[in-house]
Amino acid sequence: MRLRNITGSREVIAESPYVVPEAELFDCPGTWNNIFGNNQPIRIEIGMGKGKFIHTMAKEHPEINYIGIEKYSSVLLRAIQKMEAEELPNLKFIRMDAEDIAKVFGPGEVDRIYLNFSDPWPKDRHAKRRLPSKEFLARYDVILKKDGILEFKTDNRDLFDFAVEELEPAGWKAQVITYDLHSDAALMEGNVMTEYEEKFSSMGNPICKYIICR
Repeated sequence: MRLRNITGSREVIAESPYVVPEAELFDCPGTWNNIFGNNQPIRIEIGMGKGKFIHTMAKEHPEINYIGIEKYSSVLLRAIQKMEAEELPNLKFIRMDAEDIAKVFGPGEVDRIYLNFSDPWPKDRHAKRRLPSKEFLARYDVILKKDGILEFKTDNRDLFDFAVEELEPAGWKAQVITYDLHSDAALMEGNVMTEYEEKFSSMGNPICKYIICR
């Protein structure tokens, strides 16, 4: 059974105290510090999958608020299960399509954005659906604070090359670009691996990463 088809996942999500209710999302812009009850920086992961990366980040950095965003209910369910096993006060989840990201966060409200092993959408006609596309970079530009950064990791070289090519026309610039993250000792310091990163790197696939800003 595919994870996104698990029966009852939407009901579990609707009842979970760790998930911001969908009906309230469009009331959230500008209020995330109130939702967390503090003034800590806010960092988001778009397409968090089962939540290993963001749960680990929240555990290691209690001084930062994290929000995991996932489109598929039955994948989000796995992240909820991690929270049930180890609850963290500085981590919340959202089930939504990333196209609506600028409707959920206010201008400059986000400190950092993480994209990890995003869906490559390989067909050319679907290019604007890719999370590192110029269309999405325009959305991120609204919600990310002026000196904020975006980090992107993938093992898909075609997607990474596309992402790098999108930077200049979108008005972004790279601080760091690597085509073999795990061979860079400096970048690997503090690197938290996702489930996909562990899988693909163990197969010998090089991991690409960039860190970008405006």
